[in-house]
This record gives sequence, C-alpha cells and structure tokens, in this order.
Amino acid sequence: MKTIPFFPYADLFKRDEAALTEVMVGVCRRGAYIQQQECRDFDASLAKFMGVKHAFGVANGTDAIIIGLKAVGIGSGDEVIVPSHTYIATAASVHLVGATPVLAECGADHMLDAADVAKRITPKTKAIMPVQINGRTCDMDAMRTVADRHGIMIVEDAAQALGSRFNGQCAGTFGKFGTISFYPAKLLGCFGDGGAIVTNDDEVASRIALLKDHGRNADGRVVAWGYNSRLDNMQAAVLNYKLKSYPQEIERRRSVAARYQAGLGDLAELALPPAPDADSRYFDVYQNYELQADRRDELRAYLDKQGIKTIIQWAGTPVHQFKELGFTVDLPKTDAFFKRCMMLPMNTTLTDDDVDYICDTVVAFYGA
Repeated sequence: MKTIPFFPYADLFKRDEAALTEVMVGVCRRGAYIQQQECRDFDASLAKFMGVKHAFGVANGTDAIIIGLKAVGIGSGDEVIVPSHTYIATAASVHLVGATPVLAECGADHMLDAADVAKRITPKTKAIMPVQINGRTCDMDAMRTVADRHGIMIVEDAAQALGSRFNGQCAGTFGKFGTISFYPAKLLGCFGDGGAIVTNDDEVASRIALLKDHGRNADGRVVAWGYNSRLDNMQAAVLNYKLKSYPQEIERRRSVAARYQAGLGDLAELALPPAPDADSRYFDVYQNYELQADRRDELRAYLDKQGIKTIIQWAGTPVHQFKELGFTVDLPKTDAFFKRCMMLPMNTTLTDDDVDYICDTVVAFYGA
C-alpha cells in the first residue's frame, strides 16, 4: 500500500539538497543575515516575474497585509470587504489596523462573489480585498466593476496565488497593492516564514519601504512609525534560487490538476475545481486542490486507511464562524461549501503513479 502525505515538508529540501546547502552556506560564510544583497536581488526578481514596479520582501504574509493596509491609509472607521472563505489572517489584518472586516460569500468557483460584495458596501467601505485562493484569481473584471461603481479601492491577498493570472495579468497586481506568502507549504515556499508586498503605485511603495523597517528612510533616519518586518536574508537567498525554476513548478502543478480531472471528472459525487484549460481567461497554478465531495468525512476516512492523507482547509472553519470574534453574519453558501470541501494532495513531489493511485482509490470508494 502506498503512503502519500498531504505535504512532504522535508522533501522541499531533500530534492535539491546540494544546491540549497550551497546557497545557505554562502550567506553564512559572508555573515549576510539582514537586508543584504540577496534581499535586493529577490525583490527585483519578484517584481520582474510579476510585472510590477515595486516588490518588498517582509517577515510574513500577515505583516504584508497589515503594512499594505496602513500604506494605503486604511484605519479606524473604515470597512474592508473580504471573503469568509479565507484564513483568519486576512480579516485579522483589517482588524489590527483599526478597520472592520466585512465578510462576504464565495461563488461557485470558491472565490469571492462580486455580486455579494456589492450588497455589502456601505458609506464606510474603503476597500474590497479579494483573496486569490488556492492558486486561482477572482473574476477581476467583475470586481473592478463593483469597485469603480462605488469609488472604492481594490487591495489583494494573493498569498496562495503567485503566478496565477486573470486575462494575462498576475494575481496581486490589480489593486493598490497585493501580498504574497512564502510559508513553506505555499507555491514558492521558503524554510520558515516570509512574505512580500507588490505595488505599481510609487507613493504607496514609499510608505511600504518606511513601514517595513522601523520607519527608516534611505539615509537610515527614522521619519515615521514603522514595523520590524524584514524578509530574512537567508530566506531571500533560498527564494531567489527557487524562483528561477518556478515556472516549471507551476507547469507540474497544472499537470497534476489535469490528471485529477481525467481521473475524477466523471464522478457525480464530486465537484472539482476548474480544469487547467476550462476557461481561457484564467491561468490557475493550483496552490491546493480543493474539491467538494458527497459523504466527505467517510471518503477522508477511507483514503486515510489506504495511506492517502487529506485535509479540510483551516480546520473546516470559515472566518464568519468564529463567533468569539464577534461575527454574526449569515453566509449560507459558504456554510454549505464547508460541509463538503476537502483537499487532495497537491505538490510537485507527487508522481503520476501517486495521482493515479489517489484517483483510483476515490473511484473505488464511490463504487464507480
């Protein structure tokens, strides 16, 4: 019987151990630990990859959102509309800058629903924050239409979507700023925490540069209140190395997704994410492979007995269900989704045989 972990963290290092060791030893030999050349190189490489003017490595994806929100002036008295189908960090970042997160429904593709967003806009709404979840970008044409109609800005949590595109444009580049996470299980993962903020707005970029490093300007003088949120130089070196082969990583994820589609697409009991070539407007990079399943919990138990590990994202709790945080909004579509959602393994260590084994096991469970 095969054993297929949900995510093999150790393999991030093992499969390219010699080259990664050299990268990290090189940093240590030079004593280049904080804000050194590797950070500058990675910022430039990331900006080029995403087609933006400015990219800033920061300590983690949550800091990225907080700093971005502060940089565009969102604070006390403001409301920011976010999906409930996201990690708590999205809403928490809004709260932590003094604003109010307003939670909205997800649509049929699991993404923030623009029609529901439009219903939740008030005079206090300052921004819409689409979360580009699971390696897919929202329908940003629809989102822009809503934002433009009401004169509010778009900011993006693209933590899970580096390289994803909508109509040829990268996730994270549609609004005033976008954020990326480099948590180890992310598409481009480092060996600890890491994140980035990207923007095409020069003024926003200037404020981000101050906010991420204690409010210090280029001369080292403190001219504003800021945070200590610098991307570790070791992680920057690792990320810059891995970014060079990242397009091949994306293609492998898309190949795995296509193989899942071929093996599971005929099962009426499942609702799969869109296939790689289902809609020419979207270029999905499959951070995760999140589907909906009949008899979900029974399926997960069956897969576990066959050595296949699965998860339910965020322990099966959308943000609006955290009643301890004061949320009272009713989101029936999101509730229904979380009763059926689960994730199959999706990473570039999977072999074709692994994917076929997973598909065959799911098919066997449903007796197809």
